[in-house]
Amino acid sequence: MNTQLKKIFGIAAIVLLLALAGTATSASAISLPTIQVGMEQADEPDQLSSALQVLLLLTVLTLAPSILIMMTSFTRIVIVLSFLRQAMGTQQTPPTQVLIGLALFLSMFVMTPVWNDVNKNAFEPFMEEKISQTEAFEIAQVPLKRFMLNQIREKDLALFVNLLEGPKPAGRDDVQITALIPAFIISELKTAFQIGFMIYIPFLILDMVVASVLLSMGMLMLPPVLISLPFKLMLFVMVDGWYLTVGSLMRSFN
Repeated sequence: MNTQLKKIFGIAAIVLLLALAGTATSASAISLPTIQVGMEQADEPDQLSSALQVLLLLTVLTLAPSILIMMTSFTRIVIVLSFLRQAMGTQQTPPTQVLIGLALFLSMFVMTPVWNDVNKNAFEPFMEEKISQTEAFEIAQVPLKRFMLNQIREKDLALFVNLLEGPKPAGRDDVQITALIPAFIISELKTAFQIGFMIYIPFLILDMVVASVLLSMGMLMLPPVLISLPFKLMLFVMVDGWYLTVGSLMRSFN
């Protein structure tokens, strides 16, 4: 179990450092500073540089969950699940913690082939000192970029490629990760909203039918949502809604 945890944390560290490497202004490799606890005056520029690198590393570690989440399938899944809860009108059921947990495990399921590729070709050879740190970063970004490129719309990718300064990439595989990540995020947001709209339609029709029936019966003071909620739950259970929703989400990642 400890070995598996070390591998997971190691892969996450490589992906995080890969995101940092994309935001660097130069193509030089990112050095991993050693952390030493102590307080003394910096007499040389190298000592000050190492201290700043440690400060930067600690700052980025606080943002690591957000960075890793935005580069995976988590965004689309959690937004669709939130739309589903709102469409059903069940307020806080399922609880937010349950939706987040389900989204995390579904994201792990979707991203497992990518993590396995990174672990096999980048992390393990790097830990065995078969490849350098720079080579590990270059190898690790290949499966991650391939996953994001499969989900990105051409329009979104072209937007950030055109805004990016410098020479334009010759093909999709040559796109810098600094342009790839924001294009992937907005593509995921649009896809999630499209799926959420399709989820809303049957529940909206049911609300309209219930409201029309109540209006025809003269029950103007009775909230239609209160009456339609049991019918929504019954419809969702009868069609096995969780199976259909999760299955559609998993198949949406090509």
